[in-house]
Amino acid sequence: QVQLVESGGGLVQAGGSLRVSCAASGRTFSYYTMGWFRQAPGKEREFVATISWSGGNIYYADSVKGRFTVSLDNAKNTVFLQMNSLKPEDTAVYYCAAGAGTRPNGYYYWGQGTQVTVSS
Repeated sequence: QVQLVESGGGLVQAGGSLRVSCAASGRTFSYYTMGWFRQAPGKEREFVATISWSGGNIYYADSVKGRFTVSLDNAKNTVFLQMNSLKPEDTAVYYCAAGAGTRPNGYYYWGQGTQVTVSS
């Protein structure tokens, strides 16, 4: 089993920055690629970024490329998503997940999500 707990969401003005974190635990979490997804009201869950625990497999959705940075701290079993130059359309619940690929159905374990709201 893998447990994932996100933190760090909040309210920020457009153009601002926010960092969300995902703490992983369990015996097998390091076997998986870590993904960040988001879901806005009335929309499907969409891919944001991935990273593996080796620091490789870093990919970004086109909509966040150049603004968001995914990283990790192996000592703390924590994955981060640094979000800069935030836009109102980035408003969503952000989820971290453990699995593979860039599609939600490729992920087996999910955190509870953290709300990010960007005001205009």
